[in-house]
Amino acid sequence: MTDLLVHKLAEEAALPRTQLDVDYNARATVTVDRFDEIMAQANAISQKALAHYATFKDVIYDELSQQKLDISGTVAGELRPAFIFIHGGYWKALSKEESSFMAGFLQAHQVASVAVEYTLVPQASLREIVRQVRASIAYLWQHGREHGIDPNRLYVGGSSAGGHLAGCVIAGGWQAEFNVPDNVIKAALPLSGLFHLAPIANCFAQEWLNLTSADVKALSPAENLSSQGCPIIVAYAEGEAAGFKRQSIDYHQSWLDAGFKSEIFEIKGRNHFDIVLDLADPDSLLGQALLRLIADNPS
Repeated sequence: MTDLLVHKLAEEAALPRTQLDVDYNARATVTVDRFDEIMAQANAISQKALAHYATFKDVIYDELSQQKLDISGTVAGELRPAFIFIHGGYWKALSKEESSFMAGFLQAHQVASVAVEYTLVPQASLREIVRQVRASIAYLWQHGREHGIDPNRLYVGGSSAGGHLAGCVIAGGWQAEFNVPDNVIKAALPLSGLFHLAPIANCFAQEWLNLTSADVKALSPAENLSSQGCPIIVAYAEGEAAGFKRQSIDYHQSWLDAGFKSEIFEIKGRNHFDIVLDLADPDSLLGQALLRLIADNPS
């Protein structure tokens, strides 16, 4: 990271708790009715997509935790690129069941999709959640061919806490332990993510995360950039809470400063929760950006 970015992140972490509580309260950016409507819509689209396109359901990817993933859009006798989506929910809510909304759209373009489950806080620490998500990538690298996935064409994305976890997947320093190559992920699309955890450790989310200073350093994607970063597209919603906007902009800049490829989009007319629905829309800016990210970064 540049000295300027380090300074900016340190300044943010030092903001008063009352300010950070506002800046990272995504839930306060929409009404209760709108939130419920978005969640119902995401679930309905995902369940319909799973019913039509799921090819492998509830695949155990990690023997230690027994966590599972769903694979959609594969075809017998063919290896397809795969977009791996990691759900949000501040690491304590939601599941893979609401996370296959892009399956139909991608299947139409010969791209498989994978929805990853992980143990939620407080049943697991954030360190364990990160380990599980990285284990899902290792599983797809090692066993993807058994499920119609080309392990040399893995792409990752996620929203909110899932954006953080996608950042942890493209961070450096973990790949050797999991026996995967440093470039196991060819490109990434983090949405409304959290990439520096110091402000999170100083706001209301610390009540369930219980992050130590060592956790903050080890689990912040912005502090653990890979030596060979893949191309990324960072996106956030126009109606985003201020902290999520700042983190997206700073992460994009840190990627550029490291000499890697990054684009950034503010998605107009969307909020922290409904931005993901654009991944089900082939005509949306985000949907087209995802297709381009995959097409432009083959194995």
